[in-house]
Amino acid sequence: MIHVRLLAMCIGLALVFPSFLTAQVSGSLIIAGNGPEMTTMESLARAFEKTNPRAYVDVIWDENSKPTDMVKSGQAHIAVTGSGDKELMASQIAWDGIAVVVHLSNFTKEVTTQQVADIFSGKLKTWSDLGGPDTKILLIDRPRNQNVREAFEQHLGISGKIPDTAKTIARDDKVIKTIVGTLPPLSAVSYLSLRQALDSVNSGVAVRLLPLDKVEPELPTVKDGRYTLRRPVLLLSKKETNPLAEAFHQFALSEAGQKIVSDMYTSLKTK
Repeated sequence: MIHVRLLAMCIGLALVFPSFLTAQVSGSLIIAGNGPEMTTMESLARAFEKTNPRAYVDVIWDENSKPTDMVKSGQAHIAVTGSGDKELMASQIAWDGIAVVVHLSNFTKEVTTQQVADIFSGKLKTWSDLGGPDTKILLIDRPRNQNVREAFEQHLGISGKIPDTAKTIARDDKVIKTIVGTLPPLSAVSYLSLRQALDSVNSGVAVRLLPLDKVEPELPTVKDGRYTLRRPVLLLSKKETNPLAEAFHQFALSEAGQKIVSDMYTSLKTK
């Protein structure tokens, strides 16, 4: 009878205080990345620490780093990437649409997936080839090690084919500023995370996003796959059991975690 009463009391406390029966993790966790996810991961890390006061999360970001190698070598516990690795365990926490961005005055109506591949592999030289202005296409590329470039090249089948003459810019905000400031304004084109591109458009910045295969680049079309130029946002960690890393994976997929993720990316949770 005593055991039954004790069990009933525990259940009652758990209903009133959901954290009563939830074991909190502790220790230090290192998350490594090199792409546009830094702000999201820092927000997730701080929220995770509040949920687990005895846990400390260090977010290491370096555009020249190789996060998966850092996990394999033990320098980090979690890598933030856009592609999986057969040696590591992966959790997808979001979708990241990849927007093809031009100046607002560029009146090219839309492009196909093949045309984007031809643009960035250097096969198409002028916008008039696409029904746009009679100006030369100026390519703005992203660093080779960034996961957004890797996903972009793989999706289009142009890995290693982007010309070396393309200007390379790491940060999304600098890409936008360069497109806006390029003369003639009809010439520049680049690619970046959809949310950053949409925020720029909504803020009145003089850029526009090209529809792909007659599909508008929007969060709903990224989520349901109609807009195919997208990449998964993945958390990779060693397959060996690590309670702290596993807890972070679970938190990123929880309702609270997905709310944070949705500030920048297309979350996996349906609204």
